[in-house]
Amino acid sequence: MGGGEFVVILVLAFLLIGPERLPEVLAKTRHYIRELRKMADGARNQLREQMGPEFDDIDWKAYDPRQYDPRRIVRDALNEPLDDEGDADTTSGGDASEPRTTTPRVPAVYDPSRPVPFDTDAT
Repeated sequence: MGGGEFVVILVLAFLLIGPERLPEVLAKTRHYIRELRKMADGARNQLREQMGPEFDDIDWKAYDPRQYDPRRIVRDALNEPLDDEGDADTTSGGDASEPRTTTPRVPAVYDPSRPVPFDTDAT
């Protein structure tokens, strides 16, 4: 968070809370943040006691959720090749190094003259 965002938050807090209640709210916020830090430190110390020396071997950066970009995850999932084991063409007689040739699946088209599929277990 940069300086500009911090100033905007302070101005909004001043306008929404009011100048007479602002010191009280800031003191409560400071208290809650300190309590949250104490709880986090206590949990970390308890985990360190229970795990022993293995605690220091953990790469905590790998578990940081801020490193995951949903757009990148979706893009990678869409770009990776499909490995459908059930679609293997066993009649061609070729070995596994040859690329498989499969016919593309045609999506079902809605036909208004046919009844709509209905699953009694889903309702």
